[in-house]
Amino acid sequence: MQSLDEALARLLSAVQPLSEPESVATQDALGRVLAAEVRSLLDVPPADNTSMDGYALRAADVSAPGTLLPVSQRVPAGVVGAVLVPGSAARIFTGAQIPIGADAVVMQEQCEAVADSDSGTGLGQVRVNTLVQSGQWIRRRGEDVQEGQVVLAQGARLDAAALGLAASVGAAQLSVARRPRVALFSTGDELVMPGEPLKPGAIYNSNRFTLRALLQGLGCEVIDLGIVPDQLDATRAALRAAAAQADLIITSGGVSVGEEDHLRPAVQAEGRLDLWQIAIKPGKPLAFGEVNKAAGGKAWFIGLPGNPVSSFVTFLLLVRPVILRLQGATKTAPLGFGLRADFDWPKPDRRREFLRVRVNAQGGLDLFQNQSSGVLSSAVWADGLVDNPAGQAIAKGDWVRFVPLNELLS
Repeated sequence: MQSLDEALARLLSAVQPLSEPESVATQDALGRVLAAEVRSLLDVPPADNTSMDGYALRAADVSAPGTLLPVSQRVPAGVVGAVLVPGSAARIFTGAQIPIGADAVVMQEQCEAVADSDSGTGLGQVRVNTLVQSGQWIRRRGEDVQEGQVVLAQGARLDAAALGLAASVGAAQLSVARRPRVALFSTGDELVMPGEPLKPGAIYNSNRFTLRALLQGLGCEVIDLGIVPDQLDATRAALRAAAAQADLIITSGGVSVGEEDHLRPAVQAEGRLDLWQIAIKPGKPLAFGEVNKAAGGKAWFIGLPGNPVSSFVTFLLLVRPVILRLQGATKTAPLGFGLRADFDWPKPDRRREFLRVRVNAQGGLDLFQNQSSGVLSSAVWADGLVDNPAGQAIAKGDWVRFVPLNELLS
């Protein structure tokens, strides 16, 4: 059997990022992978501005708490004020540009507005009830981003904060990798769709829904070819149809050597197939190969195990990195960290295990009691996986490596 790391390295070395980047509006780029870095065309902020509602003034004009200054102007956000008259203050609001001549802002909670009909401005006076330091409550030009700075690197996957940052430097369009086109189909005469009568010996096709959702969550264009009959000719025809449209073909189950498992000989007839035994639990069987396109070229093929949890976990560990690789993402490995096990696992498997767990109110991990590869409810209950080394028993209180599902599902 291959180790998980060996199998993943082979997969990632085989596939190459897709060509044909495309330009999309920044507001529509959530979840996409940058095909080119983003540089700022300006300083952010573009000018010194206030981080507080209050009064802009010269620190030297406030000799002691209680100093009274006339208010010479009012500066809301979006307005450029006049040069500050020495010995005066400007009423200013969060985000507004600091008037030339001012070097500090005093928050309004530390000031007292005083009516003064003789000021000539109609804005009255302000009593400053605190000592003032030069530079306080001022956000300096370029303190966030400087002109010419790379703010987002090629290969970055764009989340909400990244889109906001791109917008802040004026990027209306972003160059991103095109979405991978992934064909998905199921084989098995025992499979029926929800809503159809469940005849004796039949099961509802849960993997189709799970895998389709996982692919959509990774930004793929999903080509759902439905359920293919357990016939060699039908399976070969489905593979040809999938290869004609897709960069990658995903199936679950049906790659064993049984007389009714036609996927293996079908892929071999239409391209090339390797069967791997991966030293993980749940999981283990994985098929990897390629299907020839009639017009030239090939589509990659990955066949997942049929048991629903095995299919789910194997997708997260092995298919997700491949899809990110196709998009040119620089980060494909999920973040894991140590947490306390609040359970015992005295009989470990000889394979590397991925146990369904949930973080409890005490900051430890609870174990779903039934870790069978057919119990899909464990994946719904869990919020992460324990990555347990082969042969490693776990005692309550041990520290284990926890991988959150939200790291694996995005």
